[in-house]
Amino acid sequence: MKPRELAPGIRSVGAVDWDRRMFDMLIPLPQGTSYNSYLVTGAEKTALFDTVDPTMTAVLFEHLGDLQRLDYVVVQHVEQDHSGSLPAVLARFPGAQVLCSSRAVDMLATHVHVSGDIVRAVADGEEVDLGGKTLRFLYTPWAHWPETMSTFIPEDGVLLSCDMFGSHLATSDLIGDEEEIQPAAKRYFAEIMMPFGSMLRKNLEKVEPLGARLIGPSHGPVYGRPQLAFDLYREWIDGPPHNLVLIPYVSMHGSTKVMVDRLEGALVDRGIKVERLDLQGADLGRFAFSLVDAATIVAGAPTVLQQPHPLMRAALMLADELKPKARFFSALVSYGWATKALESMIAAVADLKAELVEPVVVKGLPTAEDLASVDALAAAIAAKHAEAGLV
Repeated sequence: MKPRELAPGIRSVGAVDWDRRMFDMLIPLPQGTSYNSYLVTGAEKTALFDTVDPTMTAVLFEHLGDLQRLDYVVVQHVEQDHSGSLPAVLARFPGAQVLCSSRAVDMLATHVHVSGDIVRAVADGEEVDLGGKTLRFLYTPWAHWPETMSTFIPEDGVLLSCDMFGSHLATSDLIGDEEEIQPAAKRYFAEIMMPFGSMLRKNLEKVEPLGARLIGPSHGPVYGRPQLAFDLYREWIDGPPHNLVLIPYVSMHGSTKVMVDRLEGALVDRGIKVERLDLQGADLGRFAFSLVDAATIVAGAPTVLQQPHPLMRAALMLADELKPKARFFSALVSYGWATKALESMIAAVADLKAELVEPVVVKGLPTAEDLASVDALAAAIAAKHAEAGLV
């Protein structure tokens, strides 16, 4: 990819990583990602916004071409996929000053060993004039680290939003196709932003009134219609959950799967959408994606040494940490001779504050009576959804 212009004097100079398939050794990247860096050139000074992942430093330098002078490097977020190339950039442009939020100063010293007089903290709302290009710095903390900030360039109506509104999406498009960007942005929100809903709400209140014409996030394509990004985040943060039951499950000898199959059919018969995910080899990003909308989570797991299968433990821990809007929780548990799995599963999602709907615990292969209990669970969930106005 070559550098491309968002607006006069504002170029995208980052790197598209088509081949990366895992982020932070945690988040699957089925569509790759990008590390967006923006070069803003005024009549008097030049600023680079964020660098790139260290694996892509050469691409950044290629895109900077024969640039002779760089006055500022603005670090909007210290995580290494944004700041990892900072030492190399400073070595190439030794006269550049690093601008960052107050909380980022110590974090830069810790994570990339950049410190001293070269680093200056800017205040929330402070402006720096490049000569016809004003950089207005806006603290947007917990999107998704505490030191994160965004920058608005009022002359061009460009909001450089850092990770907020981002998407792990490798594409040749500078301006994102709205049909393509929405699921990628939703997945990104689910995996990274969902736990910080209350802070994101405040950040939206700060940036939405600016009247941005374009939004340049740090990952994924640019938003040509910023209202799309604002509307999506408001829906994901504050919109009600959907008439949807998410069923993550593991089955060792088939007993749990029998119950999952029965529950799926019974819920669908009652007009409830179901998304089920076999955790064996599952894409946990897809699990997170479904958590954004699900009103109910029903976890299906066999017992291993009296505890839920380890894959279920990990999934429920993730759900608890991501803090989705699910209002109800239940479980399908199978066991051979003894079990404490249900108690562990309920405890694992305690922070969700979801109402427990009577679980089904089965010894051995489910009987007709056990399957009748599964049908009763489906009926109870349907009633809860109706009472909540989700149907």
